[in-house]
Amino acid sequence: MTAGPASFGGGRGVLRRKPVDEITTEGGGGKLSRSLGLWQLTAIGVGGIIGAGVFSLAGAVANGTAGPAVLISFLIAGVASAAAALAYAEFAGMIPRAGSAYTYGYVVLGELVAWLIGWDLLLEYTAIVAVVAIGISGYFGFLVGQFGIDLPAWMLGAPGTGEGRVVDLFAVVLCLLIALLLTMGIRAAARFETFVVGLKVAVVLLVVVVGFFHVKSANYTPYFPFGFSGAVTGAATVFFAVFGYDAMSTAAEESKDAQRHMPRAIVYSLAVSMVLYVLATLVLTGMQRYTDIDPKSGFSSAFASVGLSGLASVIAVGAIVGILTVMFTFLLGVTRVWYAMSRDGLLPRYFAKLHPVRRVPTRVTWIAGVASAVIAGFLPIREAAELTNIGILAAFVVVCVAVTVLRYRRPELPRTFRTPLMPLVPAVGVVFSLWLITFLTATTWLRFAVWLLLGLAVYFGYSYRHSLLRPGRRPLGDADSVR
Repeated sequence: MTAGPASFGGGRGVLRRKPVDEITTEGGGGKLSRSLGLWQLTAIGVGGIIGAGVFSLAGAVANGTAGPAVLISFLIAGVASAAAALAYAEFAGMIPRAGSAYTYGYVVLGELVAWLIGWDLLLEYTAIVAVVAIGISGYFGFLVGQFGIDLPAWMLGAPGTGEGRVVDLFAVVLCLLIALLLTMGIRAAARFETFVVGLKVAVVLLVVVVGFFHVKSANYTPYFPFGFSGAVTGAATVFFAVFGYDAMSTAAEESKDAQRHMPRAIVYSLAVSMVLYVLATLVLTGMQRYTDIDPKSGFSSAFASVGLSGLASVIAVGAIVGILTVMFTFLLGVTRVWYAMSRDGLLPRYFAKLHPVRRVPTRVTWIAGVASAVIAGFLPIREAAELTNIGILAAFVVVCVAVTVLRYRRPELPRTFRTPLMPLVPAVGVVFSLWLITFLTATTWLRFAVWLLLGLAVYFGYSYRHSLLRPGRRPLGDADSVR
């Protein structure tokens, strides 16, 4: 088989694949700037994992779904996420390309599977940005209330979240500001991300240390007020809070040494984040009875309830600033997946064009930013959060299956990281992910199905015919950069 766009991989039709031997030297793309080192990648990973999960969803799930067993919810989600993280780490070291699960699926399982996962991630990552913006908005409302400022009800939340509410205006503005930051170039954006992640970790540690002295063991009883099934349902909801590393892996082409640094950054970011989640949820549910926890600004309300209103305001400020990093990571993720799909011809090349100086896909960044702003402005946080989880769990299933298939299909390929206990660990990732999917609501399933059906229509109507794997198609070159 001759190398080139016309013979990019094995399989025919919807099963055609990119061979892993060629993908690292694949032509085209108006190349992204390689500016990220190990600790910047780790910061992006931690930035994507630690955020609304601690500052917003932990309180919401504790209050109405799991009670004090929200800790169990995070541990269940963490086990599934860790198994998938090890599979991602093996792929990230072997295939240092933009696109994450989309690219991995293209190499191993074929174009149609890759398309469905990529299409899925476009929605899921965009929705996550919106969820996080809503979470920050809740803390913003708490903070201005502490200063006695009464904002108009119409701008404080989505329709149905309170009397007179029309739009979550602050969440909308945040989405657009993060889009603006990402258009400034990856180096400047990553510096901002690293600084704010450090600030965020400091705030979480402050919460844990100070909150520990106000924990009351009576607040842990009953531990399973909604039964064990409540803890599992909570795991399906908080799952989106433990997988930021997958969005970070979409930045592989912007890493200085992706094959060495990406696997380590994935493992480091998940390990640090899970320790912080366990400590934070123990403190939250120990400080305040689960029925009294504020679903939107849990930690701030908990500290205010024990007479630490000043510290509650500090936490609110830290939450607002710190959660920005989650928005950064996932908006980065959706733009790089979109860019990769467009570069492969599955979406119009218009979207793959880069700024000639900053080397970032500015067009898709603004489109994704506006889309996330619309979701954030008009959907309640729980509905938006559930919308994200089903697609990410599906992506985890694909990556865990793909890493197993490729290990047996091409065992001789060089790997800078190897998933341990193969195939047990990927199998755990698959089983846990499928299990968690079953706990999501029928409405979530319906929305997911509609989105996938729309994706199939786009694929067979446009992508199949324009794929670079078809004979005669040319790669996207540097001349396609755009201002």
